[in-house]
Amino acid sequence: MKFSWRTALLWSLPLLVVGFFFWQGSFGRADANLGSNTANTRMTYGRFLEYVDAGRITSVDLYENGRTAIVQVSDPEVDRTLRSRVDLPTNAPELIARLRDSNIRLDSHPVRNNGMVWGFVGNLIFPVLLIASLFFLFRRSSNMPGGPGQAMNFGKSKARFQMDAKTGVMFDDVAGIDEAKEELQEVVTFLKQPERFTAVGAKIPKGVLLVGPPGTGKTLLAKAIAGEAGVPFFSISGSEFVEMFVGVGASRVRDLFKKAKENAPCLIFIAEIDAVGRQRGAGIGGGNDEREQTLNQLLTEMDGFEGNTGIIIIAATNRPDVLDSALMRPGRFDRQVMVDAPDYAGRKEILEVHARNKKLAPEVSIDSIARRTPGFSGADLANLLNEAAILTARRRKSAITLLEIDDAVDRVVAGMEGTPLVDSKSKRLIAYHEVGHAIVGTLLKDHDPVQKVTLIPRGQAQGLTWFTPNEEQGLTTKAQLMARIAGAMGGRAAEEEVFGDDEVTTGAGGDLQQVTEMARQMVTRFGMSNLGPISLESSGGEVFLGGGLMNRSEYSEEVATRIDAQVRALAEQGHQMARKIVQEQREVVDRLVDLLIEKETIDGEEFRQIVAEYAEVPVKEQLIPQL
Repeated sequence: MKFSWRTALLWSLPLLVVGFFFWQGSFGRADANLGSNTANTRMTYGRFLEYVDAGRITSVDLYENGRTAIVQVSDPEVDRTLRSRVDLPTNAPELIARLRDSNIRLDSHPVRNNGMVWGFVGNLIFPVLLIASLFFLFRRSSNMPGGPGQAMNFGKSKARFQMDAKTGVMFDDVAGIDEAKEELQEVVTFLKQPERFTAVGAKIPKGVLLVGPPGTGKTLLAKAIAGEAGVPFFSISGSEFVEMFVGVGASRVRDLFKKAKENAPCLIFIAEIDAVGRQRGAGIGGGNDEREQTLNQLLTEMDGFEGNTGIIIIAATNRPDVLDSALMRPGRFDRQVMVDAPDYAGRKEILEVHARNKKLAPEVSIDSIARRTPGFSGADLANLLNEAAILTARRRKSAITLLEIDDAVDRVVAGMEGTPLVDSKSKRLIAYHEVGHAIVGTLLKDHDPVQKVTLIPRGQAQGLTWFTPNEEQGLTTKAQLMARIAGAMGGRAAEEEVFGDDEVTTGAGGDLQQVTEMARQMVTRFGMSNLGPISLESSGGEVFLGGGLMNRSEYSEEVATRIDAQVRALAEQGHQMARKIVQEQREVVDRLVDLLIEKETIDGEEFRQIVAEYAEVPVKEQLIPQL
């Protein structure tokens, strides 16, 4: 547990109080009894008077204002003097005269006030320590979330403020999104050299909206802007505006912009702005009034009667479709910066950044990793290299090799590696299923080439067939879609041809869902059917996004029947294509299955070489990106 001086002080307060009273009780009264106020025996007052009359009293010392006396008594029989304590009556004025007449030495000792002093100090210090400790506890609990001291601070902004943002991220640390970097560098230039823009009459955008899928680097860009600009930086999440109390969100927006105006020029970064910027009036009953109040206040602060010169707002979201249109207009978020998944060159730059602190083997090429990872975001690439480093450490190697890179790619895409299956009927059936996918994909010209076929389970899949997609394939032809449908049907076709219709398994469930979805999109969205070049589906929208409660059909029941028939026809066409290939190549399929069961993994190049011995393998054009 981390040591804290506050915690130590808190625990020491009650110990000090207890210790003080113990010390007072043990030593305080001892001081009052110091001196000669001690006696061996006690004596009654009557016997004392008898001894006075007998002349046996030699001296009397009075204590406690005359209430107690210590007398010295001489004993002639034993020739010694004894000290005795006598309790004197309150009203005995004649006693003093009687003692003086008897020539007895008389001495009076005043009362010592040590006990009073200690009592006063003890009675004072305890409530002082108690009040101080309670005050300390109250202050500490007030600073905690939900403490009593926060009762009046709900309307205060929870934005993290840094006068000079120390994010540790600069533009050099951001790679793969050069277009977005270029646009955001203008913001930094305006903050540092505003005269370059004002000289030609240009106005910097008031707001920049970063849009893109998760993991593409939106928050990283905001950190880089803060690190480069060197101006006050406010950062807050969209969900932190809204609380359980009405009006808190709007109050926090006002407080945030008030602080920003006091520190202008400055930057405000709002992460996940879709939490507060959703469309107003969406859904049943008009939506969330509290959230709409917060959005209204945000709209007013960004572009209202009061100016906010010098305040630049940067927001990030991966759901731009749900944002309110008033938030997106010029004057608020003037500019939208698309932060998309990186291309080949971008992935290479990102991998170089994340490989700075990784020890790679000499044979590992960043270029080859970038080619193997189309569609990966920046976060995926960082996770890929991290997984490879973990595997390297687990295998007690000194550097990351290609084997760890391949295993890391499989781990990120498909999941954790499972226990290999034992040689059984189930393993052979899975082998035919995966070889069916691979053989159909290899012999169809418009299908992506096979990268690897494996029987090692990963995630929920008992076996996997990997295909290498074409680099940056923006448009997809009808032939390519049909080839993908046939390739997905290859597993079911191999099961039917080898084991019969009664032995087909549930392993093709995911393939059939994929086939159905592709075929339906071909019919209803892309116009690739006998229904003609028409789109029969719209984007619509969910209820909470402003869509209707009930989905309105955009076509008749007759057209719906024809759509279902076309979807079934496309799926069946792909099924027949796959089944025909498996029938014609049964010999090579059996050979590949035996090899796959033996090796458990077949590389794509080895797979194509074996197939080329039995059939002509079409040459597939793959885009090789040029730097």
